[in-house]
Order: sequence, then C-alpha cells, then structure tokens
Amino acid sequence: MLLVKKSRLSKSFVGIGLALSLLTSGTMLFGPQSAFAAASDSAATAAYSATSTSTSKASSVVRTAKSYIGKVRYKFGVRDTTRLILDCSSFTQLVFKKNGITIPWSSTDQAKLGTAVKKKANLREGDLVFFSTSKPGRINHVGIYVGNGKFVSNTASSGVVMLDMNDSYWKNRFITGRRL
Repeated sequence: MLLVKKSRLSKSFVGIGLALSLLTSGTMLFGPQSAFAAASDSAATAAYSATSTSTSKASSVVRTAKSYIGKVRYKFGVRDTTRLILDCSSFTQLVFKKNGITIPWSSTDQAKLGTAVKKKANLREGDLVFFSTSKPGRINHVGIYVGNGKFVSNTASSGVVMLDMNDSYWKNRFITGRRL
C-alpha cells in the first residue's frame, strides 16, 4: 500500500510539472499558432509605435524649421536665440532643441551624430544635410531635409529659407546626411 501511494504521488508531481511547462510556453492556453500570432502582433505594434514616434518627431522638426522662414538673420559664429541672429548650425541646434533633441553647435560636430545617409535619394524628412560651400569636401554648412529634394537652412545671403538640393549651387556641394 505504501508503494502504491508513492507511485501516485510521483505521477502527480510529474503531471503537475508537465502542466506547468505547457502553461508557461503558452501552448496550453492558446495553441502554438495563437501564441506565435500574439507574439508577432505585439512585436509589429512595438515596431509601428517606434516608427510612428520617429516619423512624428521628424515632422515636428520640419514644422519648426519652416516656422522660422523669413524670421532669422544670419551671422557667422553667432548664437543669439533671443534676437534670432544665428549661423547655420545654431539654427539647426535651436530647431532640434525646440523638439527636445540636444545637438552640439557647429556643422562639423553635428555631422558626427546619428547614422550616416550617403545618398540624397535615401534622405528622410528631418535628417540633417551637410554641404561644402567653400573648401571642396569640407563640411561647413548644415540644413534640415524637408522632403522632395528640399531643405531648410539659414544662409548668409537670405536668412532662413527653403532651398532645392538639385539647384545648380547646391547640387554638387552635398557631402552627407545624418539621421538622428
């Protein structure tokens, strides 16, 4: 009789262990396909949320940049946000700061941030775009890509304006883009 009770007790422990392992794997409640689908759906939702957040942040950066068109005076080496007298990199620094993103002052330092975007065709709204306006190959100007081959920048000649990257002046001066 003692042997029969021990046998039932060990079978019960094995049964409980098996039930717990099936329960924790999700197959007992949902079945293998349902558990996989639930995991896939939550991963897809997380990926969509991350993309949606970065896309809305980029749109906000572009809206902010455009809001300064015609309102900023250019002066090299100046960062006077109160009177809106800025150079190109202090303009991009201000726009990103207004959107909760801290970046350094100077186009060469800003060109070290984020992920490189080598080709114009791969640029996305909100990317920083870098140009060489004096020494060939040397970054010395920055703007914010707004889509459709256009960017917003603070220029010495016009202040903050929207420009075409394929314009004869800018076309061959593009060095790289950076995605933050």
